[in-house]
Amino acid sequence: MNHPTSTAQWSLAIHRVTGTSVEVWVGTLFPTLKLPERARIRLLDGDRHLRARVIRREDWRRPFSRMKRRFFCVATFRRLAPGHDYRLEFERRVETNQKIGLARHWQRLRSGRFRTLPSRLPRAGEGAFTLGLGSCFYNHRDGGQAAAAYKALHDRGDPAVRPDLTVLAGDQVYLDIGFDSLSLVPGEIRERIADDYALHWQALGSILSRGGTWMLPDDHEYWNDYPFVDSPVPTLLALKVPGVRRIWRRAARDGVRHIQRSPVVESFSLGNELTVCLADLRSHRSERGFLPDADFEKLLRWARRRTSPGVLAIAQPLIVTESRAERNLRSFPRQYARLLDALGAPGHDVVVLSGDVHFGRIASVALGNAGARLIEIISSPLSNLTGLNGIATNVAKADPAHFPPAADAEALGWASRPVDYFTEGGRRGRFFVGTRNGWPLSAYPKRRTREHFMTVSFRRLPEGDVELTAEAWLARRRRGPAHMPVRAFAEPFRVTLR
Repeated sequence: MNHPTSTAQWSLAIHRVTGTSVEVWVGTLFPTLKLPERARIRLLDGDRHLRARVIRREDWRRPFSRMKRRFFCVATFRRLAPGHDYRLEFERRVETNQKIGLARHWQRLRSGRFRTLPSRLPRAGEGAFTLGLGSCFYNHRDGGQAAAAYKALHDRGDPAVRPDLTVLAGDQVYLDIGFDSLSLVPGEIRERIADDYALHWQALGSILSRGGTWMLPDDHEYWNDYPFVDSPVPTLLALKVPGVRRIWRRAARDGVRHIQRSPVVESFSLGNELTVCLADLRSHRSERGFLPDADFEKLLRWARRRTSPGVLAIAQPLIVTESRAERNLRSFPRQYARLLDALGAPGHDVVVLSGDVHFGRIASVALGNAGARLIEIISSPLSNLTGLNGIATNVAKADPAHFPPAADAEALGWASRPVDYFTEGGRRGRFFVGTRNGWPLSAYPKRRTREHFMTVSFRRLPEGDVELTAEAWLARRRRGPAHMPVRAFAEPFRVTLR
């Protein structure tokens, strides 16, 4: 008999999904749970058991070096059918204990569901291929609302907007909040980072277990403006101590590698109609650029060799003003210009999915001289910062007015063209996520963008073009008997990609 657990400290996260395989992460990030002698992940088609991956004691790994608690295992199931729905069950074996009258049984710890990638982009009338997009999640005051809203849309929403895959585009954790008041003892730095992951992964559980999830780190997976330590933020002064910085960096990297399992540059395609690339432009930054040369060339090859519209998921947007406070992609002018050049070269449209900036916005602009357009979709935040840190808010603006920046346009031989923010005569765009006012001395002291996520759906049109439909969903406003998240836009954003 399978007895479900009421312990919310186990995790199941579905990572890479392809047309024929799935990668599954199971375990716990909390320090107090017993390591199972025997566990398993079951793969099911509906209620029909297909196969199981057995996990023995020696299969468990530790997510953080120099820490003896917390454990995980990654399993891959192959030979799956493309475009098919599957379920997963994570279970542990409970042995007989005659003293308390307990019989041997399997106990369900967590469950999940996913759909493998289709072999081609669905036609109009066949549904859609949908990406969920969110970023910037601070657990305090969320209370499970973001994950509950996502779960409702995924499980009970219109199939046309049900996410097949999820892109979490940075700041899935905030490891540098309150750092000034915390211990600088090495072991306690590691414990703090591990605890932050445990709490955030618990709160995000219903997102991580629904469809494949690609996670792209941004600076707060490390510290503000990582890897640089010249930030004027006084709470981060201790990072100037080499020993503190070294221990902090190692533990933060462990989280990105072993828990988020973030790619550096990774891509996949759906037939000949759409190609998707995900790139971590944060973890490997230096003064020279946002990617090492070899990885940057891999990204450029994907961009230049496209024969169809493309989707580029990155943690910081491209359409930005120059920042003096902390670095964005424009702070690396050589690679920034080369990336724009490569994206514009094929003449096919490119959709950038991004986060970071604490506002939600859709904008469009011509890209290069070959007829391409850049459609940039930003979704941030899933959950706002609170208290003293709650001053770090932002709202969408129709800025910059032109793109690319004049110096880059001149170097590339392009015109710097007006950016379309769909404002229709006003300063507020039709596809800007709304805001809420703040109150001094409250948890939210400053005006902020409403917590939200987006869905970006693709379908193939009869003439061969690709239709994109994007919607924004408010994570803290739900309505109706199904408790569905409320739409943030008055109408969906639609565009035909070429």
